[in-house]
Parts: sequence; structure tokens; C-alpha cells
Amino acid sequence: MLKVGLTGSIAVGKSYVCECFRELGCHVLDADLTARRVVEPGTPGLARIVAEFGGAILLDDGSLDRKKLGSIVFGNEKKRLLLNSIVHPLVIRAQDNWLTGIEAEDPSGIAIIDAALMIESGGYKRFNKLIVVWCKPDIQLQRLISRDGLTAEEALKRISSQMPQEEKKQYADFLIDTSDGFEDTRRQVRQVFSSLNEIDSRDSRSDHSAR
Repeated sequence: MLKVGLTGSIAVGKSYVCECFRELGCHVLDADLTARRVVEPGTPGLARIVAEFGGAILLDDGSLDRKKLGSIVFGNEKKRLLLNSIVHPLVIRAQDNWLTGIEAEDPSGIAIIDAALMIESGGYKRFNKLIVVWCKPDIQLQRLISRDGLTAEEALKRISSQMPQEEKKQYADFLIDTSDGFEDTRRQVRQVFSSLNEIDSRDSRSDHSAR
């Protein structure tokens, strides 16, 4: 099975790219969804966050108030790193369990894990290939303002708290630029999918010839 990491900065269109890969038959795991699951009420993850950040970051139903926590950690490097040190190991363990399950189910498939901080955490090293999704900075800013209802200042603060896009691109085996909209993005996804299939086929052939 080919294991592929997919990453990119905030509001660059990773979710749409993942949707396109799913339609093409890839197995795709959304790290945001995983990150939510490992801090659900009753989990050790949520208990550790409350121990470090206090009960004020909980909603009335006992679940995590992600917006409040986000306002605390964005712009505060020390607290952001603390949060990541709690959540990242839990997410990576959940991802590895998912990969093991998919490999047993579809040994010749393509499994893609989408995670925003894959490069920063070093998690990208676990994958055969890395896709970096990106877009032009002015488009990223407008998308983030529209999506999250932020002011330009708040949006810029969130963008600047992450690794610059140009730096992320240096790690990529494949780049997907979402600046020109849905159809152009879909075209690039198909090209990358074709390349991944060729890699997977080559690896399968070499595996067989080595036996």
C-alpha cells in the first residue's frame, strides 16, 4: 500500500483536494476529524488539555470549546506548542491504527492522511510521498476571513503562526495549487493521482520480482 501525506497551511483548500482524491478511489483520513475524536469528552486527551488550560475552555456540555482554545493558542507560541505536544502523539497513534486497518483491507490501495502540521511535527517522514496544497497568499487571506468570520488582523495572525507556504513547498513530492478554483484543482488532483498509481504499480512489480 502506498502511504501518502497531504498538508498545507490554513484555508488553502485541503478539504476539497481530499474530496477529489476520495472520488478517485483513494482512502483518505482527515486529521482534523481525528484531532476532534482524540479530545472528545471522556478521553485522556481532553483531560490533559483541561489540566493545562483550565475548565474555562469547555462548553456547557463538557466538550472542548475549540474557538476559545484557538484564541488562547494562536499568537502565543508557548501555549500553542504545549497544546501540540498533547494532541499530536494521540493523533499520530490514531492515524497509524487507521493505516494498519486500511493496509489489511486494501494492500494495493493508496492511503492519504491530511494534516495541517505534518511537516512541523515531523509526521511527514512516515509516508512514501508528500503532497503540499497551497494557494496565493491574498486568496488564502480572503478565504480564511470568509470561512471563519475573522478580521484581516485575526486571519493574518493565524496564518503567520504557521510555517510559511514557501517553506512547506520545499518538502513536497507533489504540489497542488488551488488558486484558480475547483476545476483547475480537480485537474491537478487527477494528474497527481495518475503519478501515485504509477509509483504504486512500480513498487508492486518490484515487490513481486524480489520474491
